[in-house]
Amino acid sequence: MSFVTPDQPRRATDARGAGARPPGRAGPPRRAPVPRAGTPNRSHPPLAVAALVAAGGAALTSWLPVAFVLWLFQLSEGAASLLGAVRAGAAGWLLGHGVPLATAAGPLGLAPLAVTALAIWRLTRAGVHASRAIGARGSRSPGRTLVAATAVGIVYALLGVLAALLVGAGGPGVSPVRAGLTLAVVGTLAAGVGAARTTGLGEVFTTQAPVPLREGVRAGVVAGLVLLGAGAAVAGLAVATGGGDAADLIGAYRTGVAGQAGITLVSLAYAPNATVWSTSYLLGPGFAVGTDTAVRTSEVSVGALPALPLFAGLPSGPIDGLGSAAVLAVPVLVGMAAGWLLARRLGGVAAAERTPLPWRQLLAPAVLAGPVAGLLLGVAAAASGGPLGAGRLAEVGPVGWQVALVATLVTSGGALLGAAATRWLTQLAG
Repeated sequence: MSFVTPDQPRRATDARGAGARPPGRAGPPRRAPVPRAGTPNRSHPPLAVAALVAAGGAALTSWLPVAFVLWLFQLSEGAASLLGAVRAGAAGWLLGHGVPLATAAGPLGLAPLAVTALAIWRLTRAGVHASRAIGARGSRSPGRTLVAATAVGIVYALLGVLAALLVGAGGPGVSPVRAGLTLAVVGTLAAGVGAARTTGLGEVFTTQAPVPLREGVRAGVVAGLVLLGAGAAVAGLAVATGGGDAADLIGAYRTGVAGQAGITLVSLAYAPNATVWSTSYLLGPGFAVGTDTAVRTSEVSVGALPALPLFAGLPSGPIDGLGSAAVLAVPVLVGMAAGWLLARRLGGVAAAERTPLPWRQLLAPAVLAGPVAGLLLGVAAAASGGPLGAGRLAEVGPVGWQVALVATLVTSGGALLGAAATRWLTQLAG
């Protein structure tokens, strides 16, 4: 005999077992457990497959435009072939990653930055796809972010080695080791950016970074991009004023419509290089178009140049004292604009929180904006140059460290001046 107290509920003990619900009473529907972000799932493909698909797609979509443009050259010469287009496209694709080519005229290392930008963008997307495929989306895991980026970089390096072997079999000489190492670094870094954004690791670093560091990096990136925009405007103006010379150079090749279209597209591929060179011209260091040459506001010494549309917009001579001062004032004004935006943003945050904005919190990121802009422009300057063969054209482009140093000093000074003036005028108005 069993005793049940009134305040103790009776449990159904039918044939279904102890603790089962009484017949006829429906319980709430059971929900399937929701997997947490970053937890492994058996439906996800293996890491090797995800990296192969992501990196292969990035390589294919960045190689196809290069192969098509270079195929136009072969078509104009009546020597177009599928294998020739594949090899030429692979050579141009490797050159876009900074892998030099050994030709009969000497080393060719002037990378078309348009191809470089396309490849980096596609690799960033490859990092996004690889991290999603392995279930790392939103995991905020440094390990899984590194694994996805490294896997894409390894596969991309193998593709670079295969491309180098293909090119070397019937075209310019390419070092497979150099190609593999270069594409491994580029692929891992670019894919890491996309993977960090997908896993949320980048957001973690951004939120945990000190405010002066975060604001200084933002102001420096803005200043660097605005300086590049100013350089693009100057380069575009130079090409527009010298458009007739560029058209004559393209027409002088006598390659027909297809060949001239290919030359035009190659010129567009080097348009970002011209933008960086023009930015270096605005900053003061200028750039070279051959050994013992210089293109600066105070000096233009170039000598004989090859008939390339890329050189059609070069200045014909130095700028006068007042004009040179006006050109060199552009980077200072850009730095002041970055400082003004920085002061307005931090001042708005302080006003919303009803707290005073300390001078240290304002001036520290203004100073930091200079090194960030200098690093950005220095890397761009170093990547935009390279040899166009042996002899006079062994040195083409700006010197990276000179551009970085001048950009750092000019941007820091301008940002400090702009931020301090904005803070002072705001206090007077208040």
